[in-house]
Amino acid sequence: MNMVQRSDVGRVRTINEDLSWVQTLDNGHTLAIVADGMGGHQAGDTASRLAVATVTEQLQSLEADLTTEQLSEALTNAILRANRVIYELASQDMKYHNMGTTIVAVLLDGAAGVIGHIGDSRIYKVNNHSIEQLTEDHSLVNELLKSGQITDEEAEHHPRKNVLTRALGTDPDVSVEISTISFEPGEMLVLCSDGLSNRVSEEQMTATVFSSDYSLEDKADLLLQMALQAGGEDNITVVLLEQTEESAERTTGGETE
Repeated sequence: MNMVQRSDVGRVRTINEDLSWVQTLDNGHTLAIVADGMGGHQAGDTASRLAVATVTEQLQSLEADLTTEQLSEALTNAILRANRVIYELASQDMKYHNMGTTIVAVLLDGAAGVIGHIGDSRIYKVNNHSIEQLTEDHSLVNELLKSGQITDEEAEHHPRKNVLTRALGTDPDVSVEISTISFEPGEMLVLCSDGLSNRVSEEQMTATVFSSDYSLEDKADLLLQMALQAGGEDNITVVLLEQTEESAERTTGGETE
């Protein structure tokens, strides 16, 4: 598995409340996470850090050769544990009141795995010059779009585009959306915060990710620069995973901010 991550504070913000993490764990599973914190100075940054730290800690001790159902249960429990940790701190300390974060995580065992997400950070699969969004935003605008109250064009410029209907750590209980994934050799996964997905189109992502002119590191840098050149009003984070023949044959780093 080839992997790379990049994050930038952007052109407007003074603090990077995004955090990413990607690594092959000692048990052989590959784990990638993007968290986009919210809650203002210190709070959003703290929420994303707690989310990543808790989930990675919970999953480090997983056994090898787990079923898809076991992977799903493990990822769900880890994210729910993170929700409790963030919520409890926010409840105990006023400076963290109402802090929260999005989270999108993928846990892979070779060519198979699971995705867990809350909020509007996304994961895409790029395959044969096509791109598929694998997560559905938990946002007000997406709800309006699904119900037919607004058009795609109106959604792009909606004044409440950043309002979430579900977040990690803002409530004592939360529902984690879990889905399965098949990840074959030659395919790539793109995990990103909305600082990237709001500014870089799916067409631009596909063209960049499938270009034979750049290394994986260069592709991540280019995506980051595209978001910055398109405005860079928000923190920007991207993780790229490239499936290889060797890792796909299995049955199934570090963090940046």
